[in-house]
Amino acid sequence: MHPFTHPAVARLIAMALEEDLGRGDVTTLAMIPPDRAARGKITAKVDLTVAGLPLVEQVLKAIDPAAGAHALVAESSTVKKGTVVAEVWGNAQSLLIAERTLLNFLQHLSGVATLTRRFVDAVAGTRCKIIVTRKTLAGFRLLDKYAVTQGGGTNHRMGLDDGILIKDNHIAVCGGVGAAVRQARSRASALLRIEVECTTLAEVQEAFDAQADIILLDNMTTPQMSEAAHLVNGRVLLEASGNMGLERVREVAETGVDFISVGALTHSAPAADLSMSISCE
Repeated sequence: MHPFTHPAVARLIAMALEEDLGRGDVTTLAMIPPDRAARGKITAKVDLTVAGLPLVEQVLKAIDPAAGAHALVAESSTVKKGTVVAEVWGNAQSLLIAERTLLNFLQHLSGVATLTRRFVDAVAGTRCKIIVTRKTLAGFRLLDKYAVTQGGGTNHRMGLDDGILIKDNHIAVCGGVGAAVRQARSRASALLRIEVECTTLAEVQEAFDAQADIILLDNMTTPQMSEAAHLVNGRVLLEASGNMGLERVREVAETGVDFISVGALTHSAPAADLSMSISCE
């Protein structure tokens, strides 16, 4: 199911509109005649990667089924400052009521896509993929992870039911990396890959010996990651994680890791600057 057709997204839009409207847009209702028709355009105020354009029409139609929108650029396209990315039309009251909510969605998702694109470009030419974590605000996971794909990134687990990832607290309870992997292997479905977090090269060896499918190199130095890649020699997938800023991802990718996970793609992406201008017909 595409995220835009998922019931969770419809609920999120309804909640956002309810939160913003309260008892009604008293400014618009006091000033704008109910029969006034209008058109508008949404413009990029900075260079950005676009994500979330279908939500513009969804938000509009949640207020007024007669309103509409037309995208002028493709999802995932990178546009220059000043580009008109979409046109909207409908009752002037409806456009004004929807403006902030539809821009909030579009600015946030385009911000995630734009930041992701910068990370993906930084590792271009290597085999390494940029992946996103579960560090998302409640209700936004489907949309945030979609926006990452529009920036060229790849998704990790969608939720806790989507794969086994053994982290430090699991390891502490189980009594060690190897024990944790073996315990998971003995009880989990054979269809699930088992990933385990390691903080030292000794733990990497332990995870490898226990036949983990993926080893997460947590907060390791670049030389340690290079040594880990040499140790497993392509026989196990490697994920690098922890303090992965733009200034570092290229050198990490060149160590030979398969994935770099970046929580900042969703929890710290700045909103992309877009605006909507409206004129009456």
